[in-house]
Amino acid sequence: MTSKTWFVTGASTGIGREVTEQLLAAGHRVAATARRPESLADLAGRYPDLLWTAALDVTDTANLRTVVERAFTDLGRIDVVFSNAGRGSVGAAEELSDQAIDSQIALNLTAPIHLLRAVLPHLREQGGGRFIQLSTMGSQITTPGASMYHASKWGVEGFMESVIGEVAPFGVGITMVEPGIIRTAFGANLDVAEPMPAYASGPVGQLHQYLAAADNVTAQAPGDPKKVAAAIVASAETSPVPRRLALGSDAYSAIKDALAGRLAELEAGRDIARSIDF
Repeated sequence: MTSKTWFVTGASTGIGREVTEQLLAAGHRVAATARRPESLADLAGRYPDLLWTAALDVTDTANLRTVVERAFTDLGRIDVVFSNAGRGSVGAAEELSDQAIDSQIALNLTAPIHLLRAVLPHLREQGGGRFIQLSTMGSQITTPGASMYHASKWGVEGFMESVIGEVAPFGVGITMVEPGIIRTAFGANLDVAEPMPAYASGPVGQLHQYLAAADNVTAQAPGDPKKVAAAIVASAETSPVPRRLALGSDAYSAIKDALAGRLAELEAGRDIARSIDF
């Protein structure tokens, strides 16, 4: 595999960290960004010639643009951008605070939009590149109690899918990665709303009970983060560029069932859909 240069957000933990480690071990250069870049000090010591780091809160749009400009200036070329930073908010729609809603949209939807817009001029100028957006099987399915998380992920996929056609003529490919439940600290870092008694006996109440019973609900998840990272790294070499990449048997089954259900609903309404034409 030819050595490449990657730009990674949220590189300090979870899938972002695993992707960064695998890239460095394979001899690739990585511009690794994180809110606390000191957490990457061990990697900087092991790979001083391959690792470039910067502090970045992706919701700070002005600084995001500054860091992107500096990375392209310092490194000359970036072949792959991995938009990985994200978090989940859970709770009934009524339970979620205004701040939780704004934060979820800012981190999972607005930030990837601005990141793509910031890197596109550079990718066009250099004649192409890849943009990989970490999404989730939750971009294709929904569960009660995760409305804002689903909204942010459905939204970012709608944006990315639309832009695919815009940038393909410039040699820029976009892939949306849709993992199932992966064994990372994601569950421990959930932003959980304060429960309301009105929802205690329903599915959201059950979700709150489940979350309260475990420190990290993804600690025993079926998905292997090392295998997820390896699949993400390999996808950058895949041709044609995969539009979506479902990862995990749970993701495959859930997405397949959701798509089949929506297709069945569409077919059930076929006659009325056709009836309104002139």
